[in-house]
Amino acid sequence: MNPYENKRRWKYLLLFFAVIIASGSLLYTSFLVRGIARNERTRAEVWAMSIRQQFSADDNDFIKFVTDVRDSLAVPAIVVDEIGDIKFTRGLDSTKTYLQDPGNKKRKIKFDPLYFRAQLEYMKSQHEPIKISIFSNEYWLVYYQDSPLLTQLKVFPYIQLTVIAIFLLVAYTAFNSSRKSEQNQVWVGLAKETAHQLGTPISSLMAWIELMKDKFNAEDDPLIAEMENDVKRLEIVADRFSKIGSKPILEVHSVYDVVNDYVNYFKFRVSNKISFIVKGDANLKAGINIPLFDWVLENLMKNAINAIDNTGSITVDISLHNAKKQIYIDVTDTGKGIAKSKFLTVFQPGYTTRKRGWGLGLSLTKRMIENYHEGQIFVKDSELGKGTTFRIILKNRSNG
Repeated sequence: MNPYENKRRWKYLLLFFAVIIASGSLLYTSFLVRGIARNERTRAEVWAMSIRQQFSADDNDFIKFVTDVRDSLAVPAIVVDEIGDIKFTRGLDSTKTYLQDPGNKKRKIKFDPLYFRAQLEYMKSQHEPIKISIFSNEYWLVYYQDSPLLTQLKVFPYIQLTVIAIFLLVAYTAFNSSRKSEQNQVWVGLAKETAHQLGTPISSLMAWIELMKDKFNAEDDPLIAEMENDVKRLEIVADRFSKIGSKPILEVHSVYDVVNDYVNYFKFRVSNKISFIVKGDANLKAGINIPLFDWVLENLMKNAINAIDNTGSITVDISLHNAKKQIYIDVTDTGKGIAKSKFLTVFQPGYTTRKRGWGLGLSLTKRMIENYHEGQIFVKDSELGKGTTFRIILKNRSNG
């Protein structure tokens, strides 16, 4: 099984369980809220009934009992008459209930109408009123609002889920950063060890070639020349690996010349059924480390060749974005294309469509462009059955 696909399945599975837990928490809290809301509705109805009893009862002791019951059961509420005038209030902000007389600060006068009207409108938006009959031809309406406990309980699950999400995000970021650091150390160690292991046989091969030239007087032998070119190519590969993990030196080069030189080398080592086209402004320059950038081009073109079944073309178009002061390098093939859902996936380590592929080429390419050349690389466009365009973005240094 593709390790990236397996990793993605685990992500979806964990996300599924997270959604289940969050949904369960919200549903259970909603169940509690509905229960408390029903209880508070009952308390409000009892309070409303106590008001009615207060007007209809003659026994003073019973009236006092009803009043005590009403005060113990009540939630914040406002009672209005038929025309909407406020008659009673309960559980509101005592500091805003009355206004002080400017001439006598110890004396309180009628309540603040703006505050009470605002509270009344809020209660109307929360619950249907409770209708009580006061006299035979008169009725009052009792409006009430949720208690502070119920209000807090409604908000609590969202606060809880937010805190959990922040914690998981921080934990995931820390874990991911640690994992990437470990991966980087593995990459660097593997690359440098590879360069070290290649160094000895390459030096030996160079010595053997020089010995063959001298012994058989084969300075101009084309076979020896090709062998020498291949050994030099191995030297370049070893040099690439040795540069991983250390900050490479970027020198200003013509992007067109660097790309064209590599394409001229590469195209003679693949099928002649694939054509290569390099076009664009030859005067555009960028900071490039040629061995590493050649490696980038090699990975892109090898992927393009693997995507082309038999006959096709690979085009490299170099252009300038004046506003952003960036150089665009578009590598386009006429291969089988990439699904849009895979545009980001193709750069993941281990992702490959080939049975024997390691899935490291594009991952290394992204690392070399973004970490070493301070640029960007992404799938600009792709259509299944028609081809793919990868775009590389480098800083324009044509003016120095």
